[in-house]
Formats: sequence, C-alpha cells, structure tokens
Amino acid sequence: MAVLDEYDGFLFDLDGVVTPTAEVHMSAWSVMFNEFLDGRAPDAGGDASPYTEKDYFAYVDGKPRYDGVASFLAARGIELPWGDPSDPPEAETVCGLGNRKNDAFNRVLEVEGVRAYPGSRRLIEALAERGTPMAIVSSSQNAPAVLEAAGLDGYFGEVMHGGVAEERGLPGKPAPDTFLAAAEDLGVPKERCVVLEDALSGVAAGRAGGFGLVVGVDRGAGADALTGAGAELVVRDLEELL
Repeated sequence: MAVLDEYDGFLFDLDGVVTPTAEVHMSAWSVMFNEFLDGRAPDAGGDASPYTEKDYFAYVDGKPRYDGVASFLAARGIELPWGDPSDPPEAETVCGLGNRKNDAFNRVLEVEGVRAYPGSRRLIEALAERGTPMAIVSSSQNAPAVLEAAGLDGYFGEVMHGGVAEERGLPGKPAPDTFLAAAEDLGVPKERCVVLEDALSGVAAGRAGGFGLVVGVDRGAGADALTGAGAELVVRDLEELL
C-alpha cells in the first residue's frame, strides 16, 4: 500500500494502537478516580460525581499520568497539591493518585498479560521485513514492560516512554516533542514519518509536529473527533494499511 511505500519511518503510540492495554488503563483510572471521589467529604469542594469513560477521553487519554490526574481534577474543580513522584499511593496528591492508578495497572498486567492487536502485529512485521525504522512513542512509563509481555520488544529502534521523556525534559502529548525526538533518534526526517495514534492528544501532537502523515486509530474516540484533532486518515484497525 502507498502508506508503506511512501514513508520512511513509523511512530506508534502503544496503548490502544499496538496493544489493547488502553482498556486496562481505562479500568485502572476508573477504579482509582471513583474510589477517590467516593471518599471525598461532602464539604471538600468540587464535583464528586462518578468518573466516566467520557472523562477518560476528555482529560486523561494519551497524556502523561500526572498530567492526566491534574487535568481531570481541574475539570472537577478539585484542588490537590502536586506532591512528588515518590509519594505513596495513599497520598492525597496529584502524584499519589497517579501512583495509585499505576499500581492498579501493573497488578492487572501481571495477572492477565497482554497480546498485541493481530492487525497491528501484522503491520509491524510487514514493516520489519522491509527494514522500515519504527519507534514507540508512549506517555506510559510501563511501555517497555507491555512490549515485553506482548513479545514485541525487539521490533523498535526507539522506545520513547514517559520515563525517557521526563529524563530528557520533553513535554508530553499534546506537545509534539516526544514524537519529534523519536523521529530524530531514528534518523528519519519528520516529513517522512507516519504517526499512528488513537488518542486525541496524540493526534494533536502529530499534527503540531508537522509529520508526513497522521493516522488516527478509532478505538472509541470516534472518527470525527480524530479528524477534528488532526488525523488525515482514520482506520479502525492497522491491518487496513496493508
């Protein structure tokens, strides 16, 4: 297909694009936020109505973990101190809530494991056969563990995850910086790269970065929303690119 032939580098988001771990993340966010909201005192301030899937797509999806916590709390008018990444999961801070969510995610991953979407694996294998450089660009610090669990850790020349971005001082999505750094690490000009994303924040990052093609993968955000965020092509499965 022309998409494979016309571009020299492919930059994949992980959760929801390569693996169905977005569902695990969604479940972990829901459990964490609703337990937090249920425990709020009536006079604590802010909107403590239940967290929903709509909140996930609007405030959390695709963003670095602590940014997602902060975005949701701000939307509800709930004020918490930022805290520190070393905060325990019990801490009533942005970082504490983020760490609480991360613990829930890791428990599910350890028990259930993960398999890549079949269509995504086929695309990755086809690109590998062509010798096309590929990178993972994920806001999640769990990306290496997820790739290993899915048996895909040997396919990518660069894994730009949340921990690497933090070490290099790169802002997360919707800023384009992590995608731009991954393309540079692969040695492929951004105009020759394809960004593949299921999150609106990730699609917006691809558009802002001036990449050759931004592909939206519709796993629930909706084709119109992905197009509105900047996707030039929307698919339901990456096998459609073969």
